[in-house]
Amino acid sequence: MAKKPAKSAKQNSRPTAVSFDFLTLLGVTMAVGAILGGNWLEGGHISALIQLTAFVIVLGGTLGAVLIQTPLRDFREALRRFPWVFLPPSYDRPAMLARTIEWSRMARRDGLLGLEQLVAKQADPLTQKGLQLLVDGLEPEVIRTVMDVEIDNALAKDARAAKVYDAMGGYSPTIGIIGAVLGLIDVMNNLSDPAQLGAGIAVAFVATIYGVGFANLFYLPIANKLRAVSGDQMQYHEMLVDGIAMIADGDNPQAIQSKLEGYLD
Repeated sequence: MAKKPAKSAKQNSRPTAVSFDFLTLLGVTMAVGAILGGNWLEGGHISALIQLTAFVIVLGGTLGAVLIQTPLRDFREALRRFPWVFLPPSYDRPAMLARTIEWSRMARRDGLLGLEQLVAKQADPLTQKGLQLLVDGLEPEVIRTVMDVEIDNALAKDARAAKVYDAMGGYSPTIGIIGAVLGLIDVMNNLSDPAQLGAGIAVAFVATIYGVGFANLFYLPIANKLRAVSGDQMQYHEMLVDGIAMIADGDNPQAIQSKLEGYLD
């Protein structure tokens, strides 16, 4: 007989937890440190890379371009999901397995109506909806269809949020080139004043560095990180849907456990 998973401590405990992602911090530190360190090894100075004018051109231009193409709701979702980069939600699949097996045993012992008392105790809205559909006695395929709509909608919102950072990664290098051209124009207009040439050339090159650096060190990695977290969330919710649908289909706890164990890492 399959080994019984340990029961979760509380039925009303949240299905997700948040923990600091040290790998992200390490990646940012390594990337920025490698660039600054390489510049130092070549005899450069960090102060040469600090140009307020170039920063304003690149960051302001990139943000403005993104605001033009992005609906307000998507921009808000992108900002709301930004903490996931350093504080991604983690989904406890073993705990979900334990809860699902417990629900299955309760349903076989007390009937589906015996699960009604658990609906309001669930912190996750999708779990609440799934249990309510189960208590209402809907067919497994109907439950799957209803819950899949919720999952697809969440995935679409996550994808739109990630595309905001993708767009920033696409525009930033181009805005950096614009900043470089503006710097060169300033240089050409001040050829007769050698004191102004250095500042104009600095803005030109630093703007390019900012544009390419922000895109490849921040914006594009952030977009990919959000997609990774969204994929983990989707698998967790698919596990939930499979478990609830199998309970509705009358499968025994051992069969449910065998199938859901395939979702465990």
